[in-house]
Amino acid sequence: MADIQGSYDDLFTAVPTALAASLDAGDAGAAVAVFVGGEPVVDVWGGFADAERTVPWQRDTIVNVWSVTKTMTALCALVLADRGELDPAAPVARYWPEFAAAGKEAVLVRHLLAHTAGLPDWDGPVDDLYDWPSATARLAGQAPQWEPGSAAGYHSLTQGFLVGEVVRRITGRSVGEFFAAEIAGPLGADFRIGLPGEHDHRVAPTVPPPGRDEDWTASAPGSSAAPAAGTGIRVRDGNSEAWRRAQIPAASGFGNARSVALVQSVMACGGSVRGVRLLSRAGCDRAWEEQFRGEDRVLGMPVRYGLGYGLFGSTYGWGGWGGSMVMIEPDARMAVAYVTNQMREPADDTRGLEIVMAAYDGLKGLQG
Repeated sequence: MADIQGSYDDLFTAVPTALAASLDAGDAGAAVAVFVGGEPVVDVWGGFADAERTVPWQRDTIVNVWSVTKTMTALCALVLADRGELDPAAPVARYWPEFAAAGKEAVLVRHLLAHTAGLPDWDGPVDDLYDWPSATARLAGQAPQWEPGSAAGYHSLTQGFLVGEVVRRITGRSVGEFFAAEIAGPLGADFRIGLPGEHDHRVAPTVPPPGRDEDWTASAPGSSAAPAAGTGIRVRDGNSEAWRRAQIPAASGFGNARSVALVQSVMACGGSVRGVRLLSRAGCDRAWEEQFRGEDRVLGMPVRYGLGYGLFGSTYGWGGWGGSMVMIEPDARMAVAYVTNQMREPADDTRGLEIVMAAYDGLKGLQG
C-alpha cells in the first residue's frame, strides 16, 4: 500500500485509504484535504512530484489544478458583488465598454460566470494566452456563437479572461493580484494565479495519462457535440514557464489540496473562515443561483451552472483537466479538495468522486 503522509481524523480513514488506492493503481502523486467548519479533518499527500518518480510529494508541493482555478476566479467576482461593486445582472459593457462590439451589448456578467455568453472558444495562438491585453482584446472583438443566455457551452479557457477583465476594470488590479490581496492573503492560503519563479521548485509537473505524451491535448472525449474549435492546450503548454507566469484565470492556478479546501471553505461556511469574513451569507448564496440547466453544447452532457460553480444536488464545485477537483457541501460546512499531477483519460477517471464519497463516510461518523 502506498505511503500516505499527513494527518487525519480517525473518522475519515476512508479518505487516505482512497488516496492510497489511486497511487497503488499507478498514479504519480496527489494530495487530499477535507475541511469541516473551516478546519482540516484530513490533510494528506503521497506519491511523487515528478514523472520519473524520484522526487517525493512533500507537504508544500503545489500543482497546476487547471479548471479548479475557475472557482477561485468566481470567488473574486462574488466578493466584488457582495461589496456592491459588481452587479451580476449588469451588461459586461458597463464595466468593459469595448466588450459591446460585435453584437455583445446584451451579454451580462452572469452569462460570463455561467458559460452562457457564447464565447466558448479561443481562436488565437497559445502564446497569446500569455499576453493579457491581447487575449482580452481578441475576446472583446469576437461575436457570440449563440444568443447570450440562451444556451451553455463550456468556456474552458475564455471564462477566466472574461471574468478577470471585469475584475480588473472595477479594481484596477489583475485577478491574480486581487485574489492574492483580498482572498489568499487574509486566509493564509498557498494558492496563486500567476506563479512567481521562486515557487517553481515546489511544482509537481503534470504527467500525461499512461500511453500519452506531453503533446496530449485538452478535449471533451465522448461528447455528442462537435469538437470545440480553437487552439488546443497540450500538457507541455501547462508545464511551461510561460504558463506558470501568466494569469490564465480559468486554468493556470497553482496550489495544493490544503489551500484549495481552505479558500473554498469560505463558501462552505457562509463567508467566514477562521475569523476572516470575505462574504456575507447572502453573498455566498449567490453561487447557488441557477443560471442554466440543460445540455452543455461543448461538453455534450447535462449540466447545472450557478454563478461560477457547477451545481450538483446539494453540493457545488468544479473539476479540472487531469482530475483535480473541489466540492463544497454548505449544509455540512464541508469542503473537499483533491489535487494530482497524474492525468487519466477523462472517461475513466473517478478518483475525485471516490474521494468525495470517502469524505461523506467520515461526515456520517462526525454527525453521528
